[in-house]
Amino acid sequence: MAKEMLPIVDKPTIQFIVEEALDSGIEDILIVTGKGKRPIEDHFDANLELEMNLREKGKDDLLKLVEETTDVNLHFIRQSHPKGLGHAILQAKAFVGNEPFVVMLGDDLMKDQIPLSKQLIDDYEKNACIHYWSNGRPS
Repeated sequence: MAKEMLPIVDKPTIQFIVEEALDSGIEDILIVTGKGKRPIEDHFDANLELEMNLREKGKDDLLKLVEETTDVNLHFIRQSHPKGLGHAILQAKAFVGNEPFVVMLGDDLMKDQIPLSKQLIDDYEKNACIHYWSNGRPS
């Protein structure tokens, strides 16, 4: 199983990452995948049969979760050879162009009133600076 699909309580890790991106105002999300990562793409596919079943049974809370998962502007690109994080970021070059971007990893999840990515975006827009955190210390 891809580590991005490992559940934390009731959601796979990748779901938390996508939710933080959306909560941060990011509208287009590119996920770099590789061998054995197809379940990540499948997770975000619409499942009309499931949605209809939940709607008919009045399970609105579950239906909302499913709809939030599939109503996202996601793009996927495959990293054919696992050559590290820098190479994965390079795979996104054509998608990103010269626009600012955020790299989000699921190795450490943090919850705050304002998502961490939103804080970084706001600071970038205010100060036009770049942030890099290593071991939890801003630099």
